[in-house]
Amino acid sequence: MNDLQLDDFKTDENAAMVLLVDDQAMIGEAVRRGLAHEDNIDFHFCADPHQAIAQAIRIRPTVILQDLVMPGLDGLTLVREYRNHPATQNIPIIVLSTKEDPLIKSAAFAAGANDYLVKLPDNIELVARIRYHSRSYMTLLQRDAAYRALRVSQQQLLDTNLVLQRLMNSDGLTGLSNRRHFDEYLELEWRRAMRDQTQLSLLMIDVDFFKSYNDSFGHLEGDEALRKVAEAIRDASSRPSDLPARYGGEEFALVLPNTSPGGARLVAEKLRLAVAGLKIPHIVPAEGASLTISIGLSTMTPVQGTDCRQLISAADKGLYLAKHNGRNQAGIE
Repeated sequence: MNDLQLDDFKTDENAAMVLLVDDQAMIGEAVRRGLAHEDNIDFHFCADPHQAIAQAIRIRPTVILQDLVMPGLDGLTLVREYRNHPATQNIPIIVLSTKEDPLIKSAAFAAGANDYLVKLPDNIELVARIRYHSRSYMTLLQRDAAYRALRVSQQQLLDTNLVLQRLMNSDGLTGLSNRRHFDEYLELEWRRAMRDQTQLSLLMIDVDFFKSYNDSFGHLEGDEALRKVAEAIRDASSRPSDLPARYGGEEFALVLPNTSPGGARLVAEKLRLAVAGLKIPHIVPAEGASLTISIGLSTMTPVQGTDCRQLISAADKGLYLAKHNGRNQAGIE
């Protein structure tokens, strides 16, 4: 049933669309006459059982009336075919039989029928059963539609929450993690390293002579320079567990879980060369210079009674040494 049909049927719980599959035209005419004066019941007739599935897919009935004995195709086989086809597997099927036989009834229900009537049934009973099964089917469709809508809504909410989470964790200028997220992540990795007794490294990165850069080229160019440096830091973060962050102003940080001092030095040197390779023009320390960075690095294996602030402090001291010894280098306390 398409969306338009579904909306139409929602307006009347007694509405139904009936497909009768029977090789006898006189049975089809009798059922049509019986339903002709019933409000909101649409009737369709199929005399060829081989066309039943195709017609059901086309008109999407809310109830199928299925004869059991037909030439060329057994009615129970057709019931099983309905149940095996995705488009018809849930449509209620009322089997019409010439016999009130418990064994035939049992076989019909085992094949997937929802109801069993001896033809021709009393018109009042037929209408009542058509409306009952149609209502049940429409309720199922509406429930499934509501469930699908709920799933879509839940996914949209999840996507929105993920976007909001990223925004909450990101620095607006550079797109790197912000200071709050850096603090949370470093604490988490510190505890993990303490539990696993692994090494945790940290790089503290500062843009050299950045105040002079802003004074000389303006804050817009300064912001662009910070974005380029941030991109270089992001590129140096080769593993998903590495966290590049803007620590504040022109200062950045890079958390390197499970990284030795040697590994941290390699990352620091790679990053230093990458920023120098950007060749961002500067006039300090001399005309024709390029923007550079200084890096302080530290590595610790946390033990009980220690704090991740010790790692930050050690990296800060390394940064001070790098600055003191001439900048554009990495320093270790």
